[in-house]
Amino acid sequence: MCGIGRISNAPGSTYPPAGHPADHAFDWRHGRVLGAWQLVLVVSGEGECEFERRTGVSRVGAGEVIIVVPGQWHRYRPSAHTGWQELWIEFDGETPRRLTEAGILPARGEMRPISSPEAVADLWAALLRGLDETGPAELAAHMLKLLGQITTNDAVRETPAARAVRRATNILEERLHDPPSMPELAREVGIGYAVFRREFRKRTGLAPRRHLLQLRLERARRLIGNTPLRLDAIAEQVGFSSAFHLSAAFKNRFGVAPAVWRKGGF
Repeated sequence: MCGIGRISNAPGSTYPPAGHPADHAFDWRHGRVLGAWQLVLVVSGEGECEFERRTGVSRVGAGEVIIVVPGQWHRYRPSAHTGWQELWIEFDGETPRRLTEAGILPARGEMRPISSPEAVADLWAALLRGLDETGPAELAAHMLKLLGQITTNDAVRETPAARAVRRATNILEERLHDPPSMPELAREVGIGYAVFRREFRKRTGLAPRRHLLQLRLERARRLIGNTPLRLDAIAEQVGFSSAFHLSAAFKNRFGVAPAVWRKGGF
């Protein structure tokens, strides 16, 4: 566990409140990318959340949890009219990686209703108390119970096709430079190609090849913003045939050229 806390944001007040950690810089205009998982439970009030630019902002309300995954751009905030109370926790390590590989934690950020928000809030409170009262083993046990409350119901209901799509998105993210063809990917995750295409679009909102393009552009955006790598090196690393093709796709997706993004002029 990397950190845990609660925030009460009154209607009309600045979000996040003053004192937010510098390494988690966050404003609605630019969003942010984290290096670890984060859960944000909306206890009361409502707000909005977005995981993909230009695909529309979604409402999030009391009893829902925002699941943030490492390396993905995102943004969320309470409504100016209602504010909200949130509980947040950040975590990293081998366990969440394995849960993601198993399809229990999502590979992409999402919002999820909680069937028993009171039980989840109680576990969160136990974790907060445990920072001072218990050792690492007890904290780890509480953390696993919390993840179980958030993921178990969905995991039980998840169909073989849904699990296959989760596996497919993981494979694409791991193999951006040299991914399998889409029919090969369908065979690798164990379902027919026609079913794979239908289920993939249903669950991600995108065709498989379009989803792959989005993954490549997100990875490129992180490398452009956070490394001194040349554009041609980034293009090769994320699977574009040239810096020219990366630049054109980047500008079409994000509305600015890579050089402008790197300078922060957006």
